[in-house]
Amino acid sequence: MAKFELAGSYVALITPFTDNDEVDYAKIEELVEWHIAEGTAGIVPCGTTGESPTLTEEENKKVIETVVKKANKRCHVVAGAGGNCTKKVVAFTKWCKEIGADCVLSVIPYYNKPTQDGLYGHFKAVADVGIPVMLYNIPGRCGGGGLTSATIAKLYNDCPTICAVKEATGSVDFSSEISSVCGIQIFSGDDSLTVPLMSIGAKGVVSVAANLTPRKVADLCKAMKDGDLKKAQQLHSELYKLCKAMFCETNPIPCKAAGAMMGKWKNNTRLPMTPMKAENEPQLKAALQAAGLL
Repeated sequence: MAKFELAGSYVALITPFTDNDEVDYAKIEELVEWHIAEGTAGIVPCGTTGESPTLTEEENKKVIETVVKKANKRCHVVAGAGGNCTKKVVAFTKWCKEIGADCVLSVIPYYNKPTQDGLYGHFKAVADVGIPVMLYNIPGRCGGGGLTSATIAKLYNDCPTICAVKEATGSVDFSSEISSVCGIQIFSGDDSLTVPLMSIGAKGVVSVAANLTPRKVADLCKAMKDGDLKKAQQLHSELYKLCKAMFCETNPIPCKAAGAMMGKWKNNTRLPMTPMKAENEPQLKAALQAAGLL
């Protein structure tokens, strides 16, 4: 069975909220259209950037379904479907498959800190649902050491549906280690590392910055794919300050604030996320200006 193929810029979509703390589904539809027009290869709703932990189950489902319907197979939809209860994650992954998502993004279980055997068993159960799976390796948000390269390779070799990994350890060396033991498609989980990771064979990025400048992130990925290193380096330089500014506070606080400065959406988050501190605004504005967005 051939593995599902992904490549390019996949936006880790924000979840816009109204002033009444409701999900703004009309804005989501507008953003989907914008991303498709700007060359985004795939949309990833209900991940960390989408504030999925603060969405109700009904909202999680409606956000994903809204994206799937609006995209209408014009780009990939990689639905955020992870969690730390295998039974619940399997059930939600089945639902994502039923409503037509192309793939799921499944984060390593957080808080309960499973062993490598536990991680293997968890993702094997998810993979058995029969929809393509992108693993999400982000130890910094989950505790423990995350997935080892050996576990990733075993999952990739044993499970036909496990096709990719979003690598958010921040280590180029670790991505090199993964690629040395298996052929899984690697995606950068850090915008500022897209060029370095693609230079060693990664296929693209799951991007926060693409929420603000989807065309530039898509063009950067295309330039790397085409071997146009000069253009990729130029775009990397233009985006670097913005990529770093996205984490001047906890993601997605700066991204929400930046989009509001650009007039793309309202600067509304859900507790425990709070609006960005005033002292960080100059850095964010300067980063937006450097990227040509203000």
